[in-house]
Amino acid sequence: MARVAFDDFWEKETTRIYLAAALAEAKRVEGVLNANGIEYAVEVEPYMSLSVFSFSSEYKGAAFYVLSGQANFCKRVLLEAGLELGIQEESIE
Repeated sequence: MARVAFDDFWEKETTRIYLAAALAEAKRVEGVLNANGIEYAVEVEPYMSLSVFSFSSEYKGAAFYVLSGQANFCKRVLLEAGLELGIQEESIE
């Protein structure tokens, strides 16, 4: 499996598992998901970040989506690969 168009997940329940803030981070996530045969979709999404002086700025990141039934497995695989910063906050079973 590999990256698919978000429209290919149409009418299927998906879960956002990771939000990568940098291109290098997104490429690492893609590599891990591809190596594990996981079908996923990527969308560019805005996110807010606070600076040292409490000013917030809007940035764009790569949001990774998988079928909801695979979400916990995918999060676990990403954590094992050392990718924890962008893991989305739903619990991992």
